[in-house]
Parts: sequence; C-alpha cells; structure tokens
Amino acid sequence: MHIICDKQLLTEYINTVSKAVSAHSSLPILQCILLVSDENGFRMLGNDLELGIESRAIDATVIEQGRVALDAKMLGDIIRRLPGTTADIQTDSKYVTVIKSGKAEFKILGQPGDEFPFLPAVEQISPYMVPAGELRNMIRQTIFSVATDNTKPALTGELLEIKNNMVKLVSVDGFRISVRLLIPDAPCDDLRAIIPAKTLNELSKILPSDGDSLVSVYTSERHILFALENCILVSRVIDGDFISYENVFTEDYTTMIMVDRGEMTDALERASLISKDARKNSVRISITDGQVIITSQTEAGTSYDELSVTQDGVNLDIAFNPRYLIDALKVLETDNIEMQFTTPLSPCIIKGEGAELQKYLVAPLRVKS
Repeated sequence: MHIICDKQLLTEYINTVSKAVSAHSSLPILQCILLVSDENGFRMLGNDLELGIESRAIDATVIEQGRVALDAKMLGDIIRRLPGTTADIQTDSKYVTVIKSGKAEFKILGQPGDEFPFLPAVEQISPYMVPAGELRNMIRQTIFSVATDNTKPALTGELLEIKNNMVKLVSVDGFRISVRLLIPDAPCDDLRAIIPAKTLNELSKILPSDGDSLVSVYTSERHILFALENCILVSRVIDGDFISYENVFTEDYTTMIMVDRGEMTDALERASLISKDARKNSVRISITDGQVIITSQTEAGTSYDELSVTQDGVNLDIAFNPRYLIDALKVLETDNIEMQFTTPLSPCIIKGEGAELQKYLVAPLRVKS
C-alpha cells in the first residue's frame, strides 16, 4: 500500500475512528487502525468488536492499493508530530510501514490487514432520518442517568424507541429516569433498540452540531448503524427487556412549584459544597407558602438557602441526592422549570415550563427526621 494524504485530514480521521479502538485488549490487532486503499479510495477503520467506525473515502492520492493494521496510538502520535503538511505512507510485503513528511521518517511494523475484523453487515435500506444536532442534544440530555451496574445489562444502555411517529431516547439507572422526545419531520416505522452507553457517548463526539446535517439510522437483529457524512458507526445492541417507565410520569401531584432553573441549580450546588459525597449526604427541600428552603447538614458543616417560587398545592418536606437534581436541571432548555411532588417518599418529576420534549424523574432519599 502507498498513499499520500494531507496531515491535518489524516489526524481528524484518526481521531474519529480511534473512538472504536480498544485501549486494553488481549488481541493486539484490536488496538490498531486498519488502513485500506483500493478501487473505492483510501479509508480507515477501528473496531473493538462492540463498536466499529469506518471512515468514508478520504481525499488522498492512492499510488498502490493494499491494507495494513497499525497501532492506533502510535500512528496518531506520529501523524500529529510530522513537520510537513502531507504524510507519505508506504507499506511493504512484510507490513513494515514507512511514514515520511519533509525530512522526518518513521518506520514501524504493522500487522496483516486481512486479520482485522471488518464491521458487521447491516442492510442499509429504508433509513430512519434524524437531524444530527438534535440527536447530539438528545444524547447529552439523557446519557448521565445510564446505569453503571452490570447486574441489569439492559440499563447500561439507552432505549431508542420510535412509536406513533415519536422518537424517544430513555435512560434509567434505578434512581432516576431521563426521557427526551423528538417529533420527526416525516412518518417513521416503529423501532425499539437498546444502545450501549459507550456507543452513544462516542457517537455524540463525532456528530456535527449544525442543524442541517442528517444521520441515517439502520438496524438489524443484533446491530444498529449510524451513517454520518464522514463515517459510519456500527454497534451491537443490548439484548433484554428495558424497564417499563411510561406509567411513572403522571400529572397527579399534591405539590407543584415553578422555579427559576438557574437559581435552583445554583442553590443546590451551594448546598453540595460541604458534602464530599452527595450519594451519602442529602439536601433537604422544604416547600412552604411560596418559599423553598434548601438545607444541608454533614460532619463538615451546614448550609441554608432560600428561594421564592410559585407554589400550587400543599407544603412538603423531601430530601434528594443533589447531584441527581442538578444533572437534570443543567440540561433543561427553559428558564423556568416545573417540579411536581406527591409525598416525601415519592419521586419528583421535573419538566421545563411549557416544554413536553424533556422530562426527568428523580427518586428521593429516606432520611431521619
């Protein structure tokens, strides 16, 4: 194989496909990037057997066709530090690869490209079309409440569901539920897939943030494929049943407050300052006659804060892990938010004022009086 390519372009594509490269694998070839030059041009591919990313054809001069697998970290470091503007990459029959630019030259040992695992086949017919920027936001606004406990594998991913012409992305970790909705521009067939959190994290890093780009989504029984302008990403889907979450979001409440999102977030973050571990130390929220009093008490000290709110319903005292509330508040998109309560031991539902595309549920903590 022999190609010549712009150094900056190579760096960008290495950064993209490296997101699917295994940093610690018992199979050395999974720590590599596959370079391919053939009649379809020059491409790069990373694959850790759970997630795979393949670039589209990269603008390069193909002098000789071939393929080689090169250590991803070493390749990235070399290309970034080359002195010139182009990189000349040439591999011999024993996979010894010479990388040159200007007067700098590196010689590294590669592995046979034929031994590299290609991406699983996913038939690309009848795609689901999703705006890239919207999908990026949907992931950002839900990914924080994915479970990290592998005892419930289905909850270590997010549910992507298309039903009744509504796209939903849902995450549950046992203490909270995050739901983000999207109304598609055109009717869609139903879809239900549980996507690993790692896949969504890496996808969000390569999705463009502009409003014009579209992502094509294809599925098979065991995999899901996201086709972007510069690459395709293929991931396994998680087997199992996702938790039934729909019925927990009700409009039945005994107390509802409308509060400024920024003020509430700041107050909760101040209450967290004296606690080294928010999971063990709760904040108490007392709703009384249009006032919210937020207090925190730990071995390190105490805090007190007070906010004016619009209140509907009875007074209430309740306690939470403050981080769970803050995570939801920070991704809501309205200045004012609604917080709905029923009892001191029932979950709180959080929504943006007049907004129906985002909703969050946070379970309270049981504390001593």
